[in-house]
Formats: sequence, C-alpha cells, structure tokens
Amino acid sequence: MFRLSQYMDQLYEPTPPRQPKGPPKPVVIWNLTRRCNLRCRHCYTVSADTDFPGELTHEQAMGVLEDLGRFGVPAIILSGGEPLARRDLFTLATRARQMTRMLALSTNGTAVIGEYADRVAEIGFDYVGISIDGIGATNDWFRGQIGAFEKALAGVRSCKRRGVKVGLRFTITEDNAHQLPDLLQLCDDEGVDKFYLSHLVYAGRGNKARGEDADHARTRAAMDLLIARAAAAHEGQRPLEIVTGNNDADAVYFLNWAAERFSADKVAHLRRHLEAWGGNSSGVGVANIDTQGDVHPDTYWSDYTVGSVKDTPFSELWTGPDPMLAELRRRPRPLKGRCGACAHRSVCGGNTRIRALQLTGDPWAEDPACYLSGAEIGVDEDDRLAVTPFRGRRHDPAHRFA
Repeated sequence: MFRLSQYMDQLYEPTPPRQPKGPPKPVVIWNLTRRCNLRCRHCYTVSADTDFPGELTHEQAMGVLEDLGRFGVPAIILSGGEPLARRDLFTLATRARQMTRMLALSTNGTAVIGEYADRVAEIGFDYVGISIDGIGATNDWFRGQIGAFEKALAGVRSCKRRGVKVGLRFTITEDNAHQLPDLLQLCDDEGVDKFYLSHLVYAGRGNKARGEDADHARTRAAMDLLIARAAAAHEGQRPLEIVTGNNDADAVYFLNWAAERFSADKVAHLRRHLEAWGGNSSGVGVANIDTQGDVHPDTYWSDYTVGSVKDTPFSELWTGPDPMLAELRRRPRPLKGRCGACAHRSVCGGNTRIRALQLTGDPWAEDPACYLSGAEIGVDEDDRLAVTPFRGRRHDPAHRFA
C-alpha cells in the first residue's frame, strides 16, 4: 500500500525515516469466509452466495488468533468474501481486538447497518473499508446486484454516525475510471476519512477481467487527480487520506512529480522515506490466510501456499524456510526485463509479481501494469516486454450484470 498523503506530508513537514528493528511482522489479511451476497467482476476469491466446505471452524479460527497475538502481528484485517456473512464474526473480532494494535474490517458495506453497525462500533474496529466501484448503476454492474450502491452508501453513513473511521475502496478499470472525480466528491459529501484506489490485479475473476484494466494514460490521469487531492488535503482545504494499492509504480510517479516542483534536498528526503518503505511487500510486510486456512504471500497469491494453519501455526510458517518467501524477501529481488533494469527498484520493490506471473508464467518478469516510460525509470524503451494485457471488448456498466 502506497500512503500518498503520508508522503505528501514529508515534502512539507519532514521527519526522519523509520529504522527497521529486525524482520517486520506482517499485516495479516484474513479471508474468513468465501460466502458473499455480491458477485463482483474482479473478486480475487471468486466468492458467491453459498456455503463453501472446508472453511476454518470456530475453534480453529480462535486458535489462529491466539497464535497471531503471541507472534505480535501489528494489524489484522478481517475480510472475505463478505466477512459479515460468517456467523461468528463478532466473536472472532472481539478476540482479535485484544490481540493486535490495529483491527480493520474489509466489507462490501451492504450489511453494515443497524445492529451490525452497532457491534462494529462496540468492538472498536479501527477502520472499516467499504468497496464502491462507481456511482449508482456503474457500481451495481461491477458488484453484480442492483441496489448495491445504495446499500453500501447506507453502510458508510451507518459507520460515520457511530464514529467509526471509514474508507472507500475503488478498483480502477477502463469502465469506471471516468467516475473517479465523482467518488472523491462522494467522500467529501459523506465525510469519508480515507480513499483507497486499487489497481486491478490479475487474480480470481480479476484475471478473467484483465482486458478491462485501465490503460496507462488513464492510470496516469488518475494519479494526477489523486496527487492534487492529497496536496489540497495537506493544505487544509478538505481532509481526506489518500492511499493506493497494487501498483507500486505509483510511488515512483509521485517521486517524479515532486522532482519537478520541490528542491533537490526535499526530493532526496522523500526518496529516503520511499526506500525505507520499499514498495511491494508481498511475503514481507503483508500475509494472507485464506478461508481454508492456507497461508499465502498476499491475497493474490492463491496458487502458491506456504502451508496450512490447520497443521502448523502461522508464526512457524511465516518464519520457516519457505523458498518463495525467501525470494520475495531478497533485496534486490531477482527481477527481469524493465523491472530488473529500473533505476527505482529500491522504491517500488518490483511492483506486483502476480501480474507478471499470470501473463508470462514467471513471477520475476516485468510487471505489465507499470505505466512509467523508459525515460522515467532509466531503461531503454525497446526492452519493454512484448506481452501486454489482453484488451477485450468494452462493456456497458449501466445495462449489463455478470
């Protein structure tokens, strides 16, 4: 995750970069259930409104929480599917609240109303992230259900009324990029605390929908808008925390933006902070436990399993000799193509490896979603990978449901 607002602040109010004290403990994103009332086009878990066999029992899940607490993970994000579809969610969340410094709920928002919203506030979730992929019919098409937008908006309002920090999560594609300004306005109108722009990852249904990925020019335009919005928030015009995810080239784009506007010493300070962050943190600062109890380097690495918490505690799996985790933790990573030659490897960490894996079969090939030119990253443009994302025919979000 690239915390744009945080790094914008560093240009105006510099502070020393944090010095790591040993290997980082990961933020754990835990998919508690695959059941979901929606059917989103880009769902990486391929969830549906049905029960799936093999999910962790209540007793197994409580045991995982005890291990995560002893291991000292800094944050637990309870996700799905739709986590509110799991009947023991609030019991698990109550215990999770005691086991970690930061507890978040990742939800489609349609059920965070009434008694459910009361419980979220009572337990003390630090943050509730609600996914909205456009305004009105656009969101409903992406989410596969008419009325999903209004229900999610009701969830946003329910959280805000109860004093719960809430953010909107938006996955940008060719079909909804034009509504980014409207979503930012929605944040202002509803008093939303955070806006998270996610780039499309080619996993689950997102892999089938990769032909709808936003093109590079549209991605750059979106980043220009977000950078301007983060600057406005810093200047006190309208408070809103801006973050992006799943395309760590965003950090390099921001660094280049700063280089055109700020002094060399401020840009050098910003780069030190970005290098301390290190970009993509799959297998390093983020981990995933899926609904079956399998552990992955992050939520999109579903085809690679480190092991199962049904057999071995998460803490042992994460600190064990797994070969892929070892490679992901290498600095620099064994990157190839443009990513391997990039002058900013220490900033973005090689970006999102799953896109490279899906398109080439090699997790260390260049990320095709890097939207920076060769001149911007210090490589010969002729070195660009020949494989590019498939461009399928466009869809009409206002009239199609999938």
